[in-house]
Amino acid sequence: MELGFKHQVGVVCAILLLPALCSCYEYATNSRASYYSSPGGYGNPRGACGYGEYGMTMNNGNVVAVSGGLWRNGAGCGACYKVWCKRAEYCNAKGVYVVATDYGEGDRTEFIMSKRGFSELGKNAAASAKLLKEGVVNISFKRVPCTFPSNIKLHVHESSKNPSYFALVLLNVNGMSDITAVEIWHREQKRWEPLRRAYGAVFDFANPPTGQIRLRFQLGYKYWLLPKIPIPANWKSGATYDSQLEPY
Repeated sequence: MELGFKHQVGVVCAILLLPALCSCYEYATNSRASYYSSPGGYGNPRGACGYGEYGMTMNNGNVVAVSGGLWRNGAGCGACYKVWCKRAEYCNAKGVYVVATDYGEGDRTEFIMSKRGFSELGKNAAASAKLLKEGVVNISFKRVPCTFPSNIKLHVHESSKNPSYFALVLLNVNGMSDITAVEIWHREQKRWEPLRRAYGAVFDFANPPTGQIRLRFQLGYKYWLLPKIPIPANWKSGATYDSQLEPY
């Protein structure tokens, strides 16, 4: 049976538009999400990733606590996700972009979102209020590249004590690969030595080499990134140093 010209055009347009309409949910995983309350709707400064106060306002407070396979013993810290809720009468089509900064378990949920992030799932204020009242919603999510605006940062954790104990948190790490290892260059022994993953995104090393600290960190299990400049010998607890590496 032949199609009329207008019908043919309509079919062609539908075929052309189909990838765009489906791309949002391509490779997405179904789950459930709830939220936690904190001042201003921001993140938790005591989050299990170890980001501290920075973890509150990262990504404008649109952060999430993850569990199960997403946590990966802390390797999932800093991963970025696009989340869509599945209540058509309440949910916006664009979803919300969130960053993992904490660990949390709920009732069959893999995501416990900050109140800010959960609210942004709604298509308007009234819809957001409905979602917040219900407290949990079915979602689809997928991991996406992060969009941090500045270079990768090397944050010396507040528990560090120069020169006897060094702990590190990597900030603004982008991309789709986890940080699986961090190593420090030992000049006297002329070799790289591994830092221990203390918890979450915090790596530490007792009695680090004196002088400047050179680090490298592994993406997935494929290759290593080396900051372009070392951490200075007079490093201080709580200080943040620019790696001069752009988010990958």
